[in-house]
Amino acid sequence: MAQKKVQVVYTGSVQGIGFRFTAERFANDYGVKGYVRNLPNGNVELVAEAEEKTLKDFLQAIIEDMGNKIDNYSVDWLPPTGEFKRFEIRI
Repeated sequence: MAQKKVQVVYTGSVQGIGFRFTAERFANDYGVKGYVRNLPNGNVELVAEAEEKTLKDFLQAIIEDMGNKIDNYSVDWLPPTGEFKRFEIRI
């Protein structure tokens, strides 16, 4: 299956509530590589690579778990780069 890359920006009450740790836990569960980080404007950015179905399932798991804190999110599908060796929380 083909690898894909996704960049997601979440808005809402997404900082200071364990959002990044939840994303990291699901990334490890799904075998997704990439990162998640807080942005200075209060949003959270997630960049990940895996097979498309895996990424969709991963993103859905985050929505199901943290959806009550998310007001909106934008998803951009990009060509994969293979740059990630694991999933990490970036500061």
